[in-house]
Amino acid sequence: MEFHTYTLPNGIRGIHRQVHGSVAHCALVIGAGSRDELPSEYGLAHFTEHAFFKGTERRRAWQVNCRLENLGGELNAFTTKEDTTIHATTLRGDFAKAAELIADIAFHSTFPNRELEREKEVIVDEINTYKDSPADLIYDTFEDLLFEGSQLGHNILGRKVALARYDGEAIRAFTRRMHTTDRMVFSSIGNFSPRVAEAVAARYFGGEASTLCRGERVAPTPCTPFEKSIARHTHQTHCIIGCRAYDIADERRLPLALLVNILGGPSANSLLNMVIRERHGLSYNIEASYTPYGDTGIVAIYFSSEHANAAQCIELIEEQLHKLRTTPLSPRQLSMAKKQFIAQLAISSESNESYMLSAGKSLLCHDEVDTMEQVYTKIRALTASQLTEVAEELFSKMSRLIYR
Repeated sequence: MEFHTYTLPNGIRGIHRQVHGSVAHCALVIGAGSRDELPSEYGLAHFTEHAFFKGTERRRAWQVNCRLENLGGELNAFTTKEDTTIHATTLRGDFAKAAELIADIAFHSTFPNRELEREKEVIVDEINTYKDSPADLIYDTFEDLLFEGSQLGHNILGRKVALARYDGEAIRAFTRRMHTTDRMVFSSIGNFSPRVAEAVAARYFGGEASTLCRGERVAPTPCTPFEKSIARHTHQTHCIIGCRAYDIADERRLPLALLVNILGGPSANSLLNMVIRERHGLSYNIEASYTPYGDTGIVAIYFSSEHANAAQCIELIEEQLHKLRTTPLSPRQLSMAKKQFIAQLAISSESNESYMLSAGKSLLCHDEVDTMEQVYTKIRALTASQLTEVAEELFSKMSRLIYR
């Protein structure tokens, strides 16, 4: 078996993959993100992620930060709209220390207000940095419009005014409600047996009381396609063209992922890169992405260009979308696209840390994990008509946001 999965008595699930090498990676994936915040809590999930590093019942902030770093390892965390992840990288022999530290900050953080007040300044700086980057900010603005009125319709960082009023008790209330054992997965990868991985997880996570999530996720209501332009006085025009897409459990997720890779994936020969950058020299940055959520998703095309070139970029993008909707790929085109996609996935899976994080998220969302060979088999089985059907369904209802 490529993966070993287990469930602790308190409901925390675990997954381990044994690989060769001297480095181990592990993570606690918690199914609580910005969409789980109440309207009075916007930005609190992200603030909680920062607060995890500010001290526990047995460690001060500097001890948390130095515990693994003194051993040459790393400890970090990140927040998305649907989950919060605390992850660590160490030498294989220090795996148990990493697991113990993650458990300590996940379950025994004290969230001291004195430390939190200092950390607010760090997050304010993060918010300001983000606002200075239109290439990043436009994604949040687009999602706010696309999911307006829903739990997904606000950004992860929150606002400075709201941040100022949060304290340790606000964080404790949020973690009691959302950071529950039924929505946690401990994922690990390293050169030690599944038996060792499960024993370490049981030792440090198994003693916590079983808890059940008290939050509820509500699917966003349908939206009408829109076109909006915002004056931001940027040196370039920034544009996103996109729409809602399939959720993480939808079988059409894989053909859409392949389609997006063909359209604007990381390779230099993606359709949009070839047409807009290489052939016409209109844009340095152009890409397509697909992000699935638990009950919806988003597919988006982003580009930046000189103001005078933006209209032509949009016209060329729409031409490519129309071709994908109306003209099936030839057998040769489809075969090459599949080979490229499979190779990209194979190369990315060589990063044990990325593989470990992906496996944890998959177990959290699906309660199972496909092996890479299973994923490759599904990709090889995709047909040109499947891709055309997906393109026709989604690319015919795209919205547009422009920063000028």
